Amino acid sequence: MSGVQMISVGDGDGDQRLDRWLRRAYPHVSQGRIEKMCRKGELRVDGSRVKASTRLEVGQVVRVPPLPDTDHKPAAPKRAVSDADAKMIRDCVIYRDDDVLVLNKPAGLPVQGGSGQTRHVDGLSEALRFGYDESPRLVHRLDKDTTGALVMGRTREAAKGLTAAFRHRNTRKIYWALVAGVPTPYLGEIKTGLVKAPGHGKRGEGEKMIAIHPGEIDDTPGAKRAHTLYATLFRVAGRASWVAMEPVTGRTHQLRAHMAGMGHPIIGDGKYGGSGQENLGDGWGAQLGGIISKKLHLHARRLSFEHPVTRKMITVTAPLPDHMKESWQTFGWSEDLAEDDPFEGLL
Repeated sequence: MSGVQMISVGDGDGDQRLDRWLRRAYPHVSQGRIEKMCRKGELRVDGSRVKASTRLEVGQVVRVPPLPDTDHKPAAPKRAVSDADAKMIRDCVIYRDDDVLVLNKPAGLPVQGGSGQTRHVDGLSEALRFGYDESPRLVHRLDKDTTGALVMGRTREAAKGLTAAFRHRNTRKIYWALVAGVPTPYLGEIKTGLVKAPGHGKRGEGEKMIAIHPGEIDDTPGAKRAHTLYATLFRVAGRASWVAMEPVTGRTHQLRAHMAGMGHPIIGDGKYGGSGQENLGDGWGAQLGGIISKKLHLHARRLSFEHPVTRKMITVTAPLPDHMKESWQTFGWSEDLAEDDPFEGLL
């Protein structure tokens, strides 16, 4: 067992998550243990309590509590990426250059590991080196069941530039969704506060974001402002609609919570589309019934960002996943019916 260590963040190690920094230095320490150390206040940065997702800066001092030696608690063997998984994740690549890689993330594949998650994009990134000595790095996230464009930096410097672009909102993301009912007006914006409601399990399972009136934000601990543009593109009577959304802010579950708050939950959203939601279509919650898939119908369709090296704007379009293609075909829609950017000129 090691003693308490005070470690300075060196050049080249800044602007990355605390958990990733720690696991590179101590690969035998599990993600769960890191999160526990944060919750108990044992792991600190410049004397302050932190989360596993806290981003480090060069020169900060990390307090690392006593850790088990690898001899006492061997690290779990690193899972090798199977040939099937390697082919799967490589087939997801829709853009690649010397610095940047973009995936069309499939449904059901988490971006990072968590409780019980052993197969995820971060873990499969070794198969995405394409001749490089290092694996590409994540710079933003999508929910496990959300599909579409996911950017990775192929070098540390590229990842740093991309992370800054996402943090400072120098990117544009347009999502497509199938929602219950027909949002009106057809073109509009949603401005609310979002605050996390606690879950019911031992580890907070079931926690979700709740929309509150903007006037309540300042008086609600943990509430953050959330702003979404939406456009109703096509509809099937009053049953369902094809909606485009652009998140102006980037809050957890923002699009899902905002559409559910309007009474038009995204189809297949078990968390925000339960039977308590108003549904102007058939059935309960966010299920349409019939042959429409119960998978989440939320897709990161179009992503524009400044290239971290060339500084040119890159725009990548991700084709719909199979379950959404089938729903589109059922309603007589095709991907080429919609404008590339229904929000042009609004921002």
